[in-house]
This record gives sequence, structure tokens and C-alpha cells, in this order.
Amino acid sequence: MNPIRKRLTVICGHYGSGKTNLCLNLALQCAREGKRVTLIDIDTANVYFRSSDHADMLSKEGIRVIGPLYANTNVDIPALPASIDSAISDDECVIIDVGGDDVGAMTLSRYSKGIADTDYDMFCVINRYRSSTTTAEEAVAISKEIEDTCHLRMTGIINNSHLKQLTTVDTILDSSDFADRTSELMDVPIIMTTAPRALGDINLKGKMTYPIDVYIGAPWENGVVANAEGNR
Repeated sequence: MNPIRKRLTVICGHYGSGKTNLCLNLALQCAREGKRVTLIDIDTANVYFRSSDHADMLSKEGIRVIGPLYANTNVDIPALPASIDSAISDDECVIIDVGGDDVGAMTLSRYSKGIADTDYDMFCVINRYRSSTTTAEEAVAISKEIEDTCHLRMTGIINNSHLKQLTTVDTILDSSDFADRTSELMDVPIIMTTAPRALGDINLKGKMTYPIDVYIGAPWENGVVANAEGNR
């Protein structure tokens, strides 16, 4: 199952919902299916969880990564390269990793006209187990803030509810009603529900979950994440 339906896909949502790890998984899947993939990292606020931090791994899979000009240096300022505009308008398969909440959407708004002029999806990543999105109403409020800030509309929801390394099958199953209610209030479909690959296939109301590998963790979790990658 590949949830990428359009030439350009924007991934946004609440801080800590798992957007960046999801973007890495989507980009890798598309590349392994033979697509020419460009992953654009426009998160200029969060220096700990960036797609561009994984550029070496992605480039080995043939994925082009465009990110902040001074990421991973001691001159870490919010500067984005001009090549983003041409990638949005021309590249074959584009995934945009947006910073959290309306702060990240402010950066996205810089590119909103170019995105609106092409065939795109914008997916809101939701996580029931994050503060400020424990209810559908809270998740919808953040989604609306993002839409109003970037002047683009959500086309789908990705239920990425998890508790990091403590995630169990029940964690995923218990998020189902939350996702359904969020979808109902936003009037957009649930594109998929994710689950860590290690949990195996989970049948959620007749649909199988989308398996993801864990590439990203907080600095104090690096040992856990490295071990997860080594056991892929």
C-alpha cells in the first residue's frame, strides 16, 4: 500500500506527531518503487528532528534531499534554498516535511501558491497520545490553524498515534475512534493508520495498518533507535 496519490504530498501536523519519521518511510517506499523522489525539509524551527539530518541514508537510495542551507552546522539559521520552488513545480515525486503547528505552516505559506497550482495532497498527521491532540476536537483545531496560516486545505488524515518504543497493538487499536471522529469533523478521509513494523500487520476495522520503520528519536533515545534500525 502506498498512500502517495499525487505528484506532490505535503505532510504537516502537531509537534511530535511523527511527521518526519513518516516522511522518511514514504520517501524510501516511493524510491524503492522506482520513482524519482525529492524530499523537501522546510522545518526551520526544530533542530532535533529533521529529514535533512538523514540525507546520507536517503541519498544512498537515490532520494534528493533539499533542506535548510545551514542544517547540521554551527551556523544553524532559518534559511531555505531557492531550489525548493523549482522542485515543487517540476520534480516527479515530491514530499514536503513541514514543521509543527502554525509555526511550521508559516514557512509553508511561502510556497502555497506554487503548491496550489499543482496536483497535490496535504495530509494532517495526528497522534492521540500527544499533548494538545488527545481529543478529535483538539486535533481539528490545530489542523484549522495550519490551514488558515498556509492558505492550503487538508485532503486527508494519517493516523500516526503511537507511544514511541512503548507502542503496542492496543495503542494502535485504541486510537481508531479518535481518528474516525477527527475525520468526521474535518470532512476528509483517513488515508491510513500506521504501526511500527515490529508489531506486524494489524487489522483495524477491516483495513491493514501501514508498517513504518523507526529512524528518528530524541538524543536520549538514540540507542533505542539505532537498535531498531539494525534489526530491520
